[in-house]
Amino acid sequence: MNYRHAFHAGNFADVLKHAVLARILVYLHAKPGAFRVIDTHAGSAFYDLAGPEAARSPEWRDGIQRLLTAPVATPVRTLLAPYLDVVQSFNSAGQLTCYPGSPAIARAFLRPQDRLIACELEPNAAATLARNLGSDRRAKAITIDGWTALNAYVPPPERRGVVLVDPPFEQDDEFTRLARGLEAAHRKWSSGIFLAWYPIKSRDQPDALARRLQRSGIPKLLRAEINVFSAHDSTRLSGCGLIIVNPPWTLEKELAVMLPELAAMMSDRGKGDYRLDWLSGET
Repeated sequence: MNYRHAFHAGNFADVLKHAVLARILVYLHAKPGAFRVIDTHAGSAFYDLAGPEAARSPEWRDGIQRLLTAPVATPVRTLLAPYLDVVQSFNSAGQLTCYPGSPAIARAFLRPQDRLIACELEPNAAATLARNLGSDRRAKAITIDGWTALNAYVPPPERRGVVLVDPPFEQDDEFTRLARGLEAAHRKWSSGIFLAWYPIKSRDQPDALARRLQRSGIPKLLRAEINVFSAHDSTRLSGCGLIIVNPPWTLEKELAVMLPELAAMMSDRGKGDYRLDWLSGET
């Protein structure tokens, strides 16, 4: 694997993905029953924004930094607060030097009864992930392929939880593997929440993913996308999307508030756009 998330940590794609993950965790946190988070492609959990990788490609300046410093409407700020509170908890006041990845964000929401499984295959990232999660008995780092993990760890012992599927999309078949993996995992855990991220460079693969999932028979599929750059250059990430299987009943309305502001704020000259629709289920 050649993908190094440190080059992209805190960019617009991370902001969308982690803000939505935080809203799902807020929902799970509202009930006393235990829940489990399964992060299939976890990375190393923390990223040094002053380090050489982030300095070489400081995408975080147009992502998390812009979000923290720009004026944001109060309803949006309220919905983003759980996510932003976690980010700020790892940084000194007025400074942004560290960005927490999805395992760190998930762990921040865990109660004594909740559990996190964070999976990472790349050796250096896996070793760093294990160190970062440390001796926390609620969290476990496992060196395993994310696609294998998606099949192996569902259903969990807990009845409630969320699976984050955030592959690197280095291989040509990863959109197909994502659709196939979600279909198989949903068959094993039909009540689980699945949050799957994908890149947008052109419409071909995201649209093919949506069509396949519509044919899958999964009854509740919500799609959320933002586009922040021109799509004319198919080699550049122009946007990203999320497929949410079994979204919390609160999430569609929350995304309707959040997406327009995030798309405008992190786009070129405020001209971003977004999409929010049901592939199957509620309308």
